[in-house]
Amino acid sequence: MVVPLMESVVGTCGGKAGALGALLRADLPVPDGFVVPFDAYLAAVHQLDLGRFAGEPDDVAAVRQAVEALPVPAAVIDALGRALDQLGEPPVAVRSSAAKEDTCQASAAGQHDSFLAVRGVGAVATAVRACWASLFSPRAVAYRAASDDQPFGDLLMAVIVQRHVDAEVSGVMFTPADPDEATRIEASWGLGPSIVEGRVTPDAYRVARDGSVTRTVADKQKRLDRHGTRLVIRDVPTAVRNRPAIDDATAARLAELGGQIAAALGGPQDVEWAIADGRTWILQARPVTAALPPPPPPAPPSGAPGVTIAELAGTPGSHGTVTGIARIVRGFGDFARVRPGDILVCPFTDPAWTPLLRIAAGVVTETGGVLSHAAIVAREHGIPAVLGVPNATSRLRDDTVVTIDGTTGTVTAADA
Repeated sequence: MVVPLMESVVGTCGGKAGALGALLRADLPVPDGFVVPFDAYLAAVHQLDLGRFAGEPDDVAAVRQAVEALPVPAAVIDALGRALDQLGEPPVAVRSSAAKEDTCQASAAGQHDSFLAVRGVGAVATAVRACWASLFSPRAVAYRAASDDQPFGDLLMAVIVQRHVDAEVSGVMFTPADPDEATRIEASWGLGPSIVEGRVTPDAYRVARDGSVTRTVADKQKRLDRHGTRLVIRDVPTAVRNRPAIDDATAARLAELGGQIAAALGGPQDVEWAIADGRTWILQARPVTAALPPPPPPAPPSGAPGVTIAELAGTPGSHGTVTGIARIVRGFGDFARVRPGDILVCPFTDPAWTPLLRIAAGVVTETGGVLSHAAIVAREHGIPAVLGVPNATSRLRDDTVVTIDGTTGTVTAADA
């Protein structure tokens, strides 16, 4: 009922687990663990006859509730207990690994549930079931609808259980598609969800082929850490908010490791990494599904003639230029106000906001980096995005016309 992570392959354990298994077999630093494979999911949901559902919204809610109510089979619980004993019963990360997740065609970045700081067989079993049910979350259904109409009965979910890494620093890295291009790295204090969910604007590094490093250091105000079996958001001390999360030598070593990962997996990769007690760990690697915007051009001189509208600057997140109505969205309560063609302006966009990216014409955020999940999905959907625009929700006004340029990282408005 479980497979050692070292032995996991895509066909039985999904793209995420298959990639980690390949990296372990290549002797790369991946935390140890195991996988609850597709077969366990199929056995658990067999009685639900998912093939009878057509995929309508009411069906989606009903299926998710039915999966969440399923008892985890006793054989799965027994296998989880034995596998956790072999690991020494540490706190673990429980992460989804769906059949069409982390592929060359679609990343499904952040669309399924994952859990950190889980401890004990009962809690792990509950998290495994939640990962199964997340196949039918609104964001996962919306993401799949943008790429295919996969029937419910054809969906498969495996679940990774591996040692939790208490990261002092974590981040994301995109390895280059061309040897002459730079490796792109983002880094911040604490655990990785702060970066991948876009809740912090991270430091950004570019490591050139010759090993030279250029960096932009951000004001990293918050960090996420484990406290027992809880995740706690803390303020970063003022003295270190603007200190580089990693030095240039570490960035260069990460880029070298990225090259090894790309070679092992056969192409450019989107890599999540963490550093704990001086050791670097690889938490995930998926194929890069959409090209990153180039670095923004130098800003024009202040007071340049012909500028008649306010211009805000951020990080280029997704190519292209679009004009539309600004729609300020601060939370789920504002979702119903977004109309097709609106420009989504928000504090950040975590993966739960994916349904909005199907109808919005562009995205502006106050925090987040170019390697966050929302930026990846925006690039896959082909909509421009500008990230990390300070106070965008107060500087831009609802219902006004704005133009965003996701290639240069600028936002212009007639009345901002």
